[in-house]
Amino acid sequence: MTILKILGKTCGFLGYVFQYACVTHCTFEYLGDFVMCLGPSMEPTLESNNILLTEHVTPRLHRLQHGDIVIAKNPTNPKQNICKRVVGLPGDKVKGYFPRKSHIVPRGHVWLEGDNSGNSSDSRVFGPVPLGLIRSRVLYRVWPLDKFSSLQAH
Repeated sequence: MTILKILGKTCGFLGYVFQYACVTHCTFEYLGDFVMCLGPSMEPTLESNNILLTEHVTPRLHRLQHGDIVIAKNPTNPKQNICKRVVGLPGDKVKGYFPRKSHIVPRGHVWLEGDNSGNSSDSRVFGPVPLGLIRSRVLYRVWPLDKFSSLQAH
């Protein structure tokens, strides 16, 4: 085998690897991905170390609905993601926590709360969350396998 033939096959192989890497990146960035849920804020619906299949299209099109479980950037710590339920959409009247008063969810925001209200830092603490911080909507719990289930609100 000549050096040119080996070089040609290597470049061809690397081209395929690059193509698949690009397709994988685009899929996980724009369509959906897998997320591990950590912490007690969504118990009993979700437990720590559950693995979730999420999709990115609904939040980008601003089509979230009451009851959807979403993954969002933490408004107080953007390096951290949070997993919460959509409780309020723009125009909804919701109850705050600090202070205890009603709030109207502003346009371009959602009100997020954990299912475990006694152990959840959520919109009752940090207020409405901008839609731009919503990363994805949860579709399914895929791990552990014995708890595989749909988590869609609609």
